[in-house]
Amino acid sequence: MQQEDLNRLGLTATLHCLTGCVIGEVVGMMLATAFGWGDVASIALAVGLAFIFGFALTSIPLVKAGLAAGTVISTAFAVDALSITIMETIDNAFVAVYPGAMEAGLTDPVLYFAIALGFAIAFPFAFMANRYLIARGKGHALVHEYH
Repeated sequence: MQQEDLNRLGLTATLHCLTGCVIGEVVGMMLATAFGWGDVASIALAVGLAFIFGFALTSIPLVKAGLAAGTVISTAFAVDALSITIMETIDNAFVAVYPGAMEAGLTDPVLYFAIALGFAIAFPFAFMANRYLIARGKGHALVHEYH
């Protein structure tokens, strides 16, 4: 595979990961705030939902292709687990230490700035992991034919 193809696929995979993570983070924060949950529960919900949304986004073309449920689940896990783990670990660690982010409400721009900056910091690390996996026929290379 040529370098530019590898970079393009790595970028696409990482943007896909970012999309699922952002949706999960925002929905998780909204729900945790609505339920009056604390920081640890809020982070746990956001991370859990990031995985669910990330896996769901990967699963859509696999389900449309008619793959069995077990294959869809195992493939989505194999494709996204490392990338989402990297994104979520770095982003949540950054948000946890960013001054005022954990105390900010849903209408406070500080919260969204910290999340965006955390994901910006995480992005190149997830990109490198995705690129590495794709180069070895793993990760998003496993679902490329279904996209």
